[in-house]
Amino acid sequence: MITHRPIIGITMGDPAGVGPEIIVAALADETVYRNCRPLVLGDPGILEHAVAMAPLRDAREMSLNVIEHPFGVSGRPNTMDLMPISGLKPGSVRPGRPTPNGGKAMVDAVFKAVSLAQEGAIAAMVTCPISKTLMHRAGCRFDGHTELLAHLTGATDYVMMLAGERLRVALVTIHCALADVPRILNSDRVKRTIMVTEAALRCDFGLEAPRLAVAALNPHAGESGCFGSEETTIIAPAVEAARKTGARVDGPLPADTLFYKAASGQYDAVIAMYHDQGLIPLKLLHFSDGVNITLGLPIIRTSVDHGTAYDIAGQGVADPSSLKNAIKMASKLAENRRKNTPQGVSN
Repeated sequence: MITHRPIIGITMGDPAGVGPEIIVAALADETVYRNCRPLVLGDPGILEHAVAMAPLRDAREMSLNVIEHPFGVSGRPNTMDLMPISGLKPGSVRPGRPTPNGGKAMVDAVFKAVSLAQEGAIAAMVTCPISKTLMHRAGCRFDGHTELLAHLTGATDYVMMLAGERLRVALVTIHCALADVPRILNSDRVKRTIMVTEAALRCDFGLEAPRLAVAALNPHAGESGCFGSEETTIIAPAVEAARKTGARVDGPLPADTLFYKAASGQYDAVIAMYHDQGLIPLKLLHFSDGVNITLGLPIIRTSVDHGTAYDIAGQGVADPSSLKNAIKMASKLAENRRKNTPQGVSN
């Protein structure tokens, strides 16, 4: 293990989803501890039950170290360092059956993780899946983690990125109807996405001269206006403006060939115009091991690239690969940011 191992806060997510069991499964893998000290923020009763019900013997033998502050993190394999955020009654939350109390515990863990990250008590936060419906019932009227975290940290220029070993994709628009995308797009929004992504690749990913590709909105990049004008009126001006700042960026490029080039190593990230344009190729390559990253925040946040999976919760079959990669990536991003910025967290 390296001498300096940052503390990474992991929020439990919806206790009725797969969050608790993938946390247990991920922390049963000793390699997770090589570069960080994981700290779970959640409910002791729920997590104790998840340990007891784990299908793997190593996971069932995991001990819980309940602490009141990150200073008490042990960072030992086979030990779950846990800060109690809620005290749900035994049996009050069952796998696959979300409850209002579980929703409050879910949201409270996120709020606490953000607070600890802002204080510098943890170097980064990793989020397990939440229910947007439950979040709304708990009083948080946001479309998801990304928007909530931007609100809590005061970030205005933030970007959702999904990443794996072969492909990174940043989104200009996130959760909106496909019919609304042309109306929402504008050159400033495209340029800001390019610049936030480029800055994150330099600072957090440690790339000295990142290469970016910007996807067109329309087939064949509009075919000289035959299939739409957004390429010439919105995207191309944004790309040119980004180039003038020194960014290495190409586009707009036809999306049907662009992702092949990016996955082959020609680009470090793709800027996609809308959700499915970017996430279909990403999940084709990284369905189990993809990581969700919020760029542009003053804190580091990564997440699993899947939902609560109520249909399989509690069955012991949920794949922890995405969570393990999210923890490992958060560790790398935290270390890079610590090296590259004077205000970097040093936990």
